[in-house]
Amino acid sequence: MESVLDEPGSTLGSTLGSPAGSAPAGSAPSGSDSDSGSDSDSAAAPADPKDRLFRRSVLTVTLVGAAWRLAMLISKWNQPLLLNDSLYYSVQAWNNSQGRWFKEFWGVLPGAEHAPLTSILLTPASLLPHHEFWQRATMTLIGITLVPLIAIVGRRLGGRRVGIIAAMLAAAYPNIWLSDALIMSESLSLVLVVLALWSALRHRDRFDTRTALVCGLAIGVAGHARSEVLLFAPLFALIGIRSHPWRLWVRRGVTIIAATLVCVLPWITYNLGRFDAPMLMSTNEGSTLLGANCPPSYGGPGIGGWSIVCLDELDPPTNEDTAARSARRRQEAISFASANRGRLPKVVAARLLRAADLYGVGDLVRGDIGEERPRWAVWAGIFGWWILAPLALVGWWRMRRGTGFILAVPAIGVFVTTVIFYGAHRLRSPIEPVIVICAAMTIASLPPVRTRLDRRLARHLARHLASEGAVSLPA
Repeated sequence: MESVLDEPGSTLGSTLGSPAGSAPAGSAPSGSDSDSGSDSDSAAAPADPKDRLFRRSVLTVTLVGAAWRLAMLISKWNQPLLLNDSLYYSVQAWNNSQGRWFKEFWGVLPGAEHAPLTSILLTPASLLPHHEFWQRATMTLIGITLVPLIAIVGRRLGGRRVGIIAAMLAAAYPNIWLSDALIMSESLSLVLVVLALWSALRHRDRFDTRTALVCGLAIGVAGHARSEVLLFAPLFALIGIRSHPWRLWVRRGVTIIAATLVCVLPWITYNLGRFDAPMLMSTNEGSTLLGANCPPSYGGPGIGGWSIVCLDELDPPTNEDTAARSARRRQEAISFASANRGRLPKVVAARLLRAADLYGVGDLVRGDIGEERPRWAVWAGIFGWWILAPLALVGWWRMRRGTGFILAVPAIGVFVTTVIFYGAHRLRSPIEPVIVICAAMTIASLPPVRTRLDRRLARHLARHLASEGAVSLPA
């Protein structure tokens, strides 16, 4: 008997199946220049009771996850901001609401300490009384949308069962919801990373000009939240390199990269005439490099991390804008790294081990607490990572011949960012949705989970069909 959650014609058990509308693992999609071809989100079909059951299940999980996130939000009522990036995003958004768009704290010199999208989305909330709380509420609402989005991508990869399990994990996994009540970019960037993954999967299946364009634009928009996500563009441009004629692949790859560049060009152009030194997406690069390339981060318990102590300056230059300061600090960081190149292998190893929660865990916890994350929740996220990461590796390995490369792109981006900068939970965040989805793949393939979930949902489906006068499912 076909499982209640299997897609029509799929066998999800041992092979994890091929969801409707996706090319089977290892197969090459058609890749024509037109928009023709089958696609699950474009085909018009009658409403399927199984689809309704899937949507109702995801909605229920989302509501539970939303209730928890709203409780975390309420717990931060009147909680003051600490000295971290949340202070920048909050003040920048408030400056924007007062007409001082993208200025430094005191609204005099130009500012672009971080990419602009988070501050822009927080600007309307900055017009309200108690604006810091409503800024937190804005990020919480954005974070709630991540649960159904992960479910949608999970279903596209492995079917309804994977989608439901991925939604459950996304609702409960602390590393997904820990930042939702914070005035930072993580919640927004995770949503945009998942949308970029979805667009890349759709491009792999259809491989036409429109999907390449959407993929590039999705990456560009995500880059306005976290600039390191722009690394996805040249990697997603490799989609189809082995399964399509090289001329067609080149056209699609160029389209992705060009769309990304067109998306970020207005922000870069806007900043060309505002600063004394050239900049791309933000002026935070120099401070990040200097804090990661100084004595405290090259030895002792802080090796592989980042230290704000390294940014203290006894006699800073006057009238130096943030781009000039970033350029100066970048040069200082490069000079320090060059003078201590013999320690670089050990430092880079420590950065990567930190990113995997295998070294410097106590230091990572202290850093997260300094960013308003509760100690118990940080530790819960670490234990959750230790459980889900191995499961995710198994799930990714099973998909490596099909969509494995696309799912590996966030990991590649995190690897590059960690090697260049430092190891931290915030820099690892783009990979967390992939961890959830790939872990759901593994969990869904376990016979006890498969049987228990299918039986429970089959009963719900049978009652639904009976209420509509349909024949109930066989036992």
